[in-house]
Amino acid sequence: MTVFARRARASAGRMHPELSLVSYTLLGHLEERDGRRATDLAAHYALDKSTVSRQVSALERAGMIERRVDPDDQRVQVLHLTESGRHALDRVTERRRTAFRERLADWPEEDLLRFAAYLERYNAWPGAAPGGDRD
Repeated sequence: MTVFARRARASAGRMHPELSLVSYTLLGHLEERDGRRATDLAAHYALDKSTVSRQVSALERAGMIERRVDPDDQRVQVLHLTESGRHALDRVTERRRTAFRERLADWPEEDLLRFAAYLERYNAWPGAAPGGDRD
């Protein structure tokens, strides 16, 4: 698993040099949830708030996310993707899909089905998400 994680980080750096793996992950989460508070991101990924704050600041400076006042609670700011952030995420996601298709192109269908089943099983484990949070 350690080798898998190292290879994933190295591959991520090659696939999307404009975004760190953490930035890509945060942008993807914001897209899935249509915005989140920074404290929600920290809790979801079991990260220190200062770590998330640095990442959020970098993404804001790059123009990829913006803060909006929560309509339900004017004291709360919610992070949302900007158009630039959405385009960057789309480009990276398409590169990743292409890379996966190329890498798996020669696999027999039986192996692909078994691999997919193993991934589903692995991801279905209740503790798979940091902090046991499966949302």
